[in-house]
Amino acid sequence: MWRLLERTYSVAKVEIAEVRCKACGLCVRFCPHDALELANETNERGYHPATQPDAGKCRGCTSCALMCPEAAIIVFR
Repeated sequence: MWRLLERTYSVAKVEIAEVRCKACGLCVRFCPHDALELANETNERGYHPATQPDAGKCRGCTSCALMCPEAAIIVFR
């Protein structure tokens, strides 16, 4: 008899270097958990940087960091 185990995820934190973010949106588009969005405010270069409004959605998969062409994202698990 097989017993299904419920999978639990730890909450991860995404750190985004807002100065380096060019608001390309790749991290937002490729996040499978919809944990990122572009901010309403602009950074010092005039771009709307990515933010993590709800840390509970992030599962630490690092898709956002892998897709970022500026290497502006670090994921902490």
